[in-house]
Amino acid sequence: MTTASADEFEAHRPRLFGLAYRMLGSAHEAEDVVQDAYLRFDGADRAGIAHPAAWLARTVVNLCLNRLTSARARRETYVGAWLPEPVVTSDGTLGPLESAEQREAVSLAMLVLLERLTPTERAVYVLREAFGHTHREIAEVTGLSEANCRQLHRRAEQRLAAAERRFEAAPARREKLVDSFVTAARDGDLRRLEQLLAEDVTWWSDGGGRVTAALRPILGRQKVLRFLAGVSRGLPAGVGYDVAELNGAPGVLVRDGDALMMTLGFDILDGEIAGVHAVMNPDKLVFVRRQTGRA
Repeated sequence: MTTASADEFEAHRPRLFGLAYRMLGSAHEAEDVVQDAYLRFDGADRAGIAHPAAWLARTVVNLCLNRLTSARARRETYVGAWLPEPVVTSDGTLGPLESAEQREAVSLAMLVLLERLTPTERAVYVLREAFGHTHREIAEVTGLSEANCRQLHRRAEQRLAAAERRFEAAPARREKLVDSFVTAARDGDLRRLEQLLAEDVTWWSDGGGRVTAALRPILGRQKVLRFLAGVSRGLPAGVGYDVAELNGAPGVLVRDGDALMMTLGFDILDGEIAGVHAVMNPDKLVFVRRQTGRA
């Protein structure tokens, strides 16, 4: 590939990574897809590529569709709850997140909901909602008819609307709640934690069979508090809690010295913490470790 062509691809790389991540919920797989797209772009007849951006988007979508089929089979045998890989977004890794809608689109809660869609529905929904493509443009990317794209988008909206949405748009309120959670966790203040958690709070832990984690979601404030009390007794002395922007919202990096142990993402509803997503699987922390310089 010439220097000019390589530079052209690099100009598209952030957008392609954001597309692949939203499609797959996995940062390392998104990187693999983008690299595959680079190799195909390198080997393609450039004279036949009138619009590189559309060609690359189509290539990435097709690569993701292939991966989603096998990913679903793997997740059926996944040990415990499956959560997406977290990503630090304050550095623009997933592109500009300037509106509440853009932030919600990359939240861990939304990425979990997207698992309910078929691969094609997910592609159409992501292209429409996250990237603002028209149905005609989506048809060009996916190779489907415009009418079919409209139908798939409508069906995806219906499936997601039927699911409970746990999202509060006020950034200041979210930041305050997460800061309060960190202070209470650091101090071992269960009474303060009780005040922050919704009565029907749910705690998800993703250890992937690699580390000890709750295999099923923990439902309800009192059960979550008992769980946290037990977890705190097993944590190393001096565990650190750092607030960071994860998937477009305030989250927490839990570390033992310089070693990242887990990330915590939060669903906020009506001024309370309604859900916590704890990613502990070491394989899913590789990308965040690289972003933050944590071991």
